[in-house]
Amino acid sequence: MHEIEGHGGHGNSPLVIPVSITMSVLAVLLAAVTLLGHRAHTDELLLEGQASNQWGYYQAKNGRMHQDQILSDLLGVAAVADKEKAADLREKYRKEAERYASDKDEINEKANELEKELSLYRRRADHFDAGEGVLELGLIICSLTLLTNKKLFWLSGILIGAAGLIVGLSGFLVRP
Repeated sequence: MHEIEGHGGHGNSPLVIPVSITMSVLAVLLAAVTLLGHRAHTDELLLEGQASNQWGYYQAKNGRMHQDQILSDLLGVAAVADKEKAADLREKYRKEAERYASDKDEINEKANELEKELSLYRRRADHFDAGEGVLELGLIICSLTLLTNKKLFWLSGILIGAAGLIVGLSGFLVRP
């Protein structure tokens, strides 16, 4: 009887078990880095929405400020029957315009902070994505060992996988 050989005719190869274990470890690391990338992209999308809302709020305040400035200016030059009432209204709209200008500065500052945080998550996600790609390459190179029975592919896969892990984990080192 013929002995049943494994995939690629290397069923008795001493490399099958260590390479399989290495591939399993690389697959787990790949899954972890992929998860980190997905979470970073989710945070990125949430921050992008918050920053967009903040800029919309800024534009609304800016529009109201300009509207109140125009009303204040019109009340200063328009001919009115009740000058005292017009002066009171003019002062009211001038104060409102000043308040909106003050609010607008705070909103602008918060929107800029959100955009800086967004940039941080975007860069972090890029590192996780790059690590994911390199880990996938390491896994593929490592699997070539099972097809070719050449130890060089296994060692190369380990090195590439380690590089992918380092690239992926470097996402945690990204700072503002």
